Amino acid sequence: MPRRSLGFAAALGVSALVLAACSSPSGSDPDSKKTPDGAPTAAAKGNNTVAVITHGSAGDAFWSVVQNGAQDAGKKLGVDVQYQGNGDPAGQARLIDNAVTQGVGGIVVSMANPDALANSIKAATAKGIPVITINSGQAKSTEFGAIAHVGQDESIAGEAAGAKLKQAGRTKMLCVIHEAGNIGLNQRCDGAKAGFGGATQTLQVDIGNPTDIQARIRGALQSDSSIDAVLALNPQVAAVAVGAVGDANSKAQIATFDLNPDVVTGIKDGKIVFAVDQQQYLQGYLPVMMIKLYRDNANTVGGGKPVLTGPGFVDKNNVGAVAEYAQRGTR
Repeated sequence: MPRRSLGFAAALGVSALVLAACSSPSGSDPDSKKTPDGAPTAAAKGNNTVAVITHGSAGDAFWSVVQNGAQDAGKKLGVDVQYQGNGDPAGQARLIDNAVTQGVGGIVVSMANPDALANSIKAATAKGIPVITINSGQAKSTEFGAIAHVGQDESIAGEAAGAKLKQAGRTKMLCVIHEAGNIGLNQRCDGAKAGFGGATQTLQVDIGNPTDIQARIRGALQSDSSIDAVLALNPQVAAVAVGAVGDANSKAQIATFDLNPDVVTGIKDGKIVFAVDQQQYLQGYLPVMMIKLYRDNANTVGGGKPVLTGPGFVDKNNVGAVAEYAQRGTR
């Protein structure tokens, strides 16, 4: 897919910059760089620690892949990566504040609720700590002083998913939102409505209660037999939706955002028609690389535009190629 290619192109471009930075002819310690008046440059401030702070809850398979990407990058680049997640916006803000107090060398943060994080992120950038936003909150990234955003455009991804369901002949879609207040999920559903063009309804559920999710989806399908498409915005919800469709004796097709081994199996078995793949491993890996480049060589990536990691699609035609990587936690 075109946007998937753009994500890979960005990754290749960043890799090239790493090689260039590592082959610097000076051989000097980047953290010793100073301006003519003797003050450290912005890129030289902080230490070799990068704090990755997301809104992911403990045990969420999606965020485990992001964490794997960040930690893999840290190992390869000699960066100390500290990963933490908190689904509560106030708790996430406190984690950012703590990282600023510790004087970390960089912060990577997802912004499901940007306004709740605004003061904390601005405090980080005011201290000269480079911040890269990932996954969500793209529209506020530059405003808050981040040097880049890495992720997919949720509205575009949602529109593509809706269009794909429309092409499959579906006429009424149920879009399942699993986190209240997450602007990225609302953007996905709104985009899906636009791309689908047909009748659409949304269903709010709680990601922390799978039994209730299954009951709510089953109830929606039983009360309206015209629903012939269920769009999950999370792979765990997709797996639960498979059970709900079976319980309701519904003919609805299930599609989802993001991958995990259960979704891969569902696609192979024909129970899930496709997954929108935003390659979240790159959302962990690339920002750590980009912060190191910024600190070591004052490089920035993206030119003020987001570095896109998706959307791409995984379906029965290409699921075999990514199954192994999903199983090992990198897709």
